[in-house]
Amino acid sequence: MSETTVTRADLAEAVYQEVGLSRNESAQLLETVLDEISSALIRDEVVKISSFGSFSVRSKGERIGRNPKTGEEVPILPRKVLVFRPSQVLKSRINA
Repeated sequence: MSETTVTRADLAEAVYQEVGLSRNESAQLLETVLDEISSALIRDEVVKISSFGSFSVRSKGERIGRNPKTGEEVPILPRKVLVFRPSQVLKSRINA
């Protein structure tokens, strides 16, 4: 596994290098895209990015869990989780 992490600043710099916008415009473009993805997910919409993958929100129901230390049963409250499913193209590029 890689030790490096790609940050917002790294993505904004990549947009700056590839597209030729100013650094501020590149950062603003990135923020706009990320805000739109976040807003769509909050509205329970699926976000599909061609050749990359899809993001969706899944609702998990309440269930009974177990405290591993004490063995005591504990209810786990219902919640929403973010799910990412990579496209076949992305899977192929990673495994190549």
